[in-house]
Amino acid sequence: MNTKTHWEHIYETKAPTQVSWYQEHAQYSLQFIRNTGIQKSDHIIDIGGGASTLVDDLLAAGFQQISVLDVSGTALEVARQRLGARAKM
Repeated sequence: MNTKTHWEHIYETKAPTQVSWYQEHAQYSLQFIRNTGIQKSDHIIDIGGGASTLVDDLLAAGFQQISVLDVSGTALEVARQRLGARAKM
């Protein structure tokens, strides 16, 4: 099984809250980002972000230029659906 197939299988068979790495809020990541001094209009890319809620917290904190990259299109679709109108392609 290749990497993409592996991650697609996980996100097709489990809800985001059922994976061992699920966090309701990625507090440590959010705090690390805030500690960099990055401006809310600067670009941020969450590599391997999958269905993570980090993007939700960044948007709620006022960050504007956020990209989420993941090998799993299924995970990205889960995030898009959760974000609704806040998700832009």
